[in-house]
Amino acid sequence: MGRLDGKVAVVTGGASGIGAGTVEAFIAEGARVVVADLQRDAGEAVAARFGDDAVFHETNVTVESDVAGAVDLAVEHFGRLDIMFNNAGIVGAVGSIAEMSEEAWDLTVGILLKGVFFGTKHAARVMIPQGSGVILSTASTAGVQGGLGPHLYTTAKHGVVGMTKSVANELGPHGIRVNAIAPGNTVTAMTASVHGSDPGEHDAVTEHITSRSLLGIASYPADIANAALYLASDEARNVTGHCLVVDAGHTSSGVVANRFNTGPQGMYREAGQVEGR
Repeated sequence: MGRLDGKVAVVTGGASGIGAGTVEAFIAEGARVVVADLQRDAGEAVAARFGDDAVFHETNVTVESDVAGAVDLAVEHFGRLDIMFNNAGIVGAVGSIAEMSEEAWDLTVGILLKGVFFGTKHAARVMIPQGSGVILSTASTAGVQGGLGPHLYTTAKHGVVGMTKSVANELGPHGIRVNAIAPGNTVTAMTASVHGSDPGEHDAVTEHITSRSLLGIASYPADIANAALYLASDEARNVTGHCLVVDAGHTSSGVVANRFNTGPQGMYREAGQVEGR
């Protein structure tokens, strides 16, 4: 018996990084999954690996109808929805607060926070009538402590944690658990890009993360997927309104990253974005 036998999940940002790792972990434990992502080729490739246990849905998380469609596909294709994992994200805009544009705000907060809102809203639409479900969202250590990410990323991730705690209070009486996961630096294409490496080249970012880990190890998508697997399973049946930090103890060590050194040019370099998670 798998830990998620008979469960159906939607994973946004499921085509790469933490999302793809979570799709694999969920299916290995008996779930069937809708891979919801804007990256069509990568998303279809991930879904194809798992045959009848996965299906792809092209999803821009800033478009409500796209997110609603991913939820509807889960119900239509697999018969139900038990787990919603709001994971899609980007680093988003970087730069000085004195120079940040409204467009940079709209882009970053739209993907990182509005996407979580849409996923939570439409999961609740299905889960409330059935009286059960799990809603998970990817926050960040930048969502629990200042100085660990760019301003707008930090703002949005704090919002994800706040939404998680607030919605957990509403949905708990309906049998729905709502939790967040706050990864520290994790070896993905997104973090490779932040640290100035090619998104497909992970050696440099692995060395960087390992050298700063209290445990002396790098964090990989599988580490975050395992946290999601626990929170999605019945093993966490008494856990809701919680943000699970997975960062090798970084945020509890009293060490705050030098905010001018989050990448080769620091987080105050010119505004831009790095996609993927």
